Amino acid sequence: MENFLKIINGEIPSVKLYEDSKCIVILDINPVAKGHCLVIPKQVYSTVGECPTELLSHLFEVVKLVDAKQRKVLACTATNIFINNGKAAGQEIPHLHIHIVPRFENDGKKVVAKHDEYEKGEMLILGQALKI
Repeated sequence: MENFLKIINGEIPSVKLYEDSKCIVILDINPVAKGHCLVIPKQVYSTVGECPTELLSHLFEVVKLVDAKQRKVLACTATNIFINNGKAAGQEIPHLHIHIVPRFENDGKKVVAKHDEYEKGEMLILGQALKI
């Protein structure tokens, strides 16, 4: 059984901040910043694409609650909210979870790495291919 399920089942200790029938919120044990939280669905879905839209919507309602609480309690001026959606994106545990990282002006933390650059005309071609 993977670690998130063990946390959900109370087999591994965690600092739970919120729990309902669909998800839990815990403090990340390897935080980017103090107060870094994870919103984790109780049912296992590896990626966003596998997660039912109704559940994903609920998870983001909880994300909004966490964001508001971090801003109030930690007095952070911003947050990073992100999902590592697959192994190539840095997902270490194949159980969808959403990170909420409190941020402060000039905190020196980087969540996004180096940016790519498009070749001339490449952006328009790719844009056409990716249209939904």
